[in-house]
Formats: sequence, C-alpha cells, structure tokens
Amino acid sequence: MSVRGVLLDLDGVFYVGDEPVPGGAEAVAWLVERGIPHRFVTNTTSRPRRGIVAKLRAMGIEVDAADVLTPVVAAAAWLESEGCRHPALFVPEATASEFAELGVAGAEPSGSADAVVVGDLGSGWDFATMNRAFRLLAEDPGIPLVALGLTRYWRAEDGLRLDVGAFVRALEYASGREAVVLGKPAAAFYRAAVDSLAEAPDEAVMVGDDIRSDVEGAQRAGLPAVLVRTGKFDPADLDGAIRPDAVLDSIAGLPEWWRNRAIGGGIDESTGEVLTARDGSQEGGP
Repeated sequence: MSVRGVLLDLDGVFYVGDEPVPGGAEAVAWLVERGIPHRFVTNTTSRPRRGIVAKLRAMGIEVDAADVLTPVVAAAAWLESEGCRHPALFVPEATASEFAELGVAGAEPSGSADAVVVGDLGSGWDFATMNRAFRLLAEDPGIPLVALGLTRYWRAEDGLRLDVGAFVRALEYASGREAVVLGKPAAAFYRAAVDSLAEAPDEAVMVGDDIRSDVEGAQRAGLPAVLVRTGKFDPADLDGAIRPDAVLDSIAGLPEWWRNRAIGGGIDESTGEVLTARDGSQEGGP
C-alpha cells in the first residue's frame, strides 16, 4: 500500500503527562521539511485545542490549530448537524468553553438538555455527577449520548488513569442506549482526519501507542497502523489478535521507517518480535 500521509496520536507518543518523548519534535520537523501531509489526532478532552497547540509548541513541535483534530471539533459539528444547541457537557471547564467558541452553548445544570456529551472529566467524576448524566438520559429517551472517544485508560506521570470510555460504558449500560462516538476508535473520526489530508486522502498511516484505539481503530477504518513502544504500550499488546502493521521503539524512529517502509511483513509468533523487512525496516502485519 502506498503511504503518503500520517495521522499522529499525541498522548503517549509525543509526551507522557508533561514529559516529552525524545525525538518527537525532530520527527515532526522532518515531516514538515519534506512536505509530508500530517495531522495530530487525539482523544484528549481535558484541555481545549489551543491548549494542546501551546503544549506542543512549548516542546518545540511546529503545529497550528488546523493541524489538530479533537473529538470536541467533531462533536460540535455533529451536534450542529443534529440541531442540538444545548447539550449537557460532562467535560472540564476549559473544554466546555471550546464548545462555546465553536458555536455550541452547553446547558446549565438546572436547564433542559438536548444531548449528553461525555468527555475526560477525570477527577471531576463522582456519584452525583454520574447520576445527573444518567437521569438526563433516563428522563428523555430521545436525547443522544455523545462520547468524545472510547479510550479505556491513559498513562500519566503517576501511572495509569481511567479515561472517558469507562464512564461512557457505564452510562450506556445504565440507560440502555448506545453512544454516538466522536473520537477514536470510531471509523468516522479516522475518515474525517484522512479527509483533511487533501494531498493524500486515502494513503495515510496512523501512529499511536494504544493497540485498540489507535491500531485496531485505524485498521477497521481501512488504514495501516504503526504502534510505538512508549506511553501505554505493553509487550503483551503484541500477543493478541490485533496486529500492527509496524512497531517502532518511539516516534523518533518514524523518519527511518518512512524511508524504508514496505508494509506487509509479520510478527514472530514465538517471541512477539517484529520481523525485519528486506530493506531494513521493522514490519509487522495481520
């Protein structure tokens, strides 16, 4: 498969918490210098897009807001298309403000809501908050439950933390309805990211640290996917049914892999190690 564009996860790929992954800024600079189309795709909803851009720039990574696709951007467009102007937002305050900037006014706690939007509220979750989201769904079967991704957990400086997926699944179970997912691993989210790469609309590869959201999600959307051994990566990821198309030690290895890519190798079933292609690149495949 010809690969001309790149979709890049952020958390666990370019940084873990606030600690940069070595070589990340250089990898992006290499893409920019060679004019390789790329987008940053993230399920982060704990900070607005402008905050993500500021964080990346502080790490020396060249990026503009238009280069970053978040579930908030996708959700705001979806809500507008569905005529939902007053969703109840279960997201951090900074993220809620971005909905307003994008033209969606969140409902007041005591007001009526025409959708329930769930993001990474983190430590803001408690029983009362979860129960309020459940009551809104239970009292009006017609309003949608909108999930800003389904990531199960992420790695912070102090270890693993639950992400939005765990809370969305709880609300789905309690309310008896299926969420509209507007983030990874939804195929629609990946297609929106690929479509934004006008120069390479059907020839993009996904690079991430999550075997499910990044690798499986991208592959189900028809894209090859590269797994990095940073962030939440676990060696056991290579023992399951999901097979990345390549495995890199970190994002720093992207330029070399790009130069030598030949997607279509395999993984040693006995060791889980990625086999080396004839041209020297490390490859793995389903």
